[in-house]
Amino acid sequence: MIYKPTGVCAEEIHFEIENGVVTDLKFVRGCPGNALGVAQLAKGRSVQEVVTALEGVKCGSKPTSCPDQLAQALKVHL
Repeated sequence: MIYKPTGVCAEEIHFEIENGVVTDLKFVRGCPGNALGVAQLAKGRSVQEVVTALEGVKCGSKPTSCPDQLAQALKVHL
């Protein structure tokens, strides 16, 4: 699935979910190291666990972040 985040540097979030678990995740653009780190931490975890951990995370003074936008993307599929 592809999600178009708003308010962040990443242009797209590509992800796959199987049986309620994040099986693949990739951010297009954005901060490479952070995007890779978040992706590695989210893979293999339940959608609910990732949403709970990442929802509401902010990037500096922005009201959102790439992790928060990932949580928003995953919430659509809960």
